[in-house]
Amino acid sequence: MKGTFRFSFGPWNIHEGADPFGAEVRRTIPFNKKLEAYKKLGFDGVQFHDDDAVPKMERLTPQEIIREAEALKKILDDHGLTAEFVAPRMWFAPETIDGGYTSNCPKCRAYALERTKCTIDIAKALGTRNIVLWLAREGTYIREAKDPVVATERIAEVLQAMLDYDKDIRIMIESKPNEPMDHTYIPTIGHAIAMGLMTSAPERVGCLIETAHALLANLSPSDEMGFALAHKKLWSVHLNDQNGLKFDQDLTFGAVDPRRALNQVRVLDKHGFGNNGEWVGLDVKVMRTQKEGADLKHLEYSRKVFLKLLEISRSLDDSVIDGLIAERDYEELNYYILNAMLKG
Repeated sequence: MKGTFRFSFGPWNIHEGADPFGAEVRRTIPFNKKLEAYKKLGFDGVQFHDDDAVPKMERLTPQEIIREAEALKKILDDHGLTAEFVAPRMWFAPETIDGGYTSNCPKCRAYALERTKCTIDIAKALGTRNIVLWLAREGTYIREAKDPVVATERIAEVLQAMLDYDKDIRIMIESKPNEPMDHTYIPTIGHAIAMGLMTSAPERVGCLIETAHALLANLSPSDEMGFALAHKKLWSVHLNDQNGLKFDQDLTFGAVDPRRALNQVRVLDKHGFGNNGEWVGLDVKVMRTQKEGADLKHLEYSRKVFLKLLEISRSLDDSVIDGLIAERDYEELNYYILNAMLKG
């Protein structure tokens, strides 16, 4: 069963090039200009943080937030674009310094839940039922600072509150083992899927897998995807690449390890990803060294690499592969794959 692929990215994937050691090197591209780039680059879906969709939302009433989101929905419609998901940006607010959902401060936990409910309202106004939770600060710098049982239970309580708040939403948990916190409570997709089992509606809790996050956990991205697919829980992906166990780099898809990228494309295609409306998200960042006017190539080329690898994967003869597996001739299989990639 072949997959069906359409592509999305977030406004943050077009950025000014600042990093922890240097300021911006490119001028800010206005949001409306970013939207104009989507179709030109071959993308139809937009991923949002809550405050991407409604800037300065902390200054607005709940009713004003919804009106702003409804106005954005009309703009998306005018551009022929679809909102894939909305995620609460829970890592900049002072209330989330020590985590939001897992904070030791009751007022901070209350803030995090209310902001998440606002995110759900924004998503509904934008016409999507998908809520992504990247639990960025739901962890700790030292183990003794939080009780891991209590922290896990608090995350489950928030998931349940979200499911109760809106009976239509789906929650996609995006796991990551570290950064910005040193230790996180949902480091892998297995953890994410297990969290859904702590709610009354596990069928509405799935996951989003990011290539780099799997690699930071020292895991194979395609195996993580396979695990989630086997559980019918892979509802979105963030494809990119990564140079080893360091900070999250969000490199162009396939730039470091094309064969690793091929295996991600192959497992998605082989198991029908996209046939139920899932999107291929490309969470990639342009190199800081890129000049203005040449700073969208990371998105264009990540999509092209995916499609080229899809072409290579579909060119492989399954009967040849099955025969080599039956003969347990993995050296020949290894060369068969390498040769196809080198020819491709």
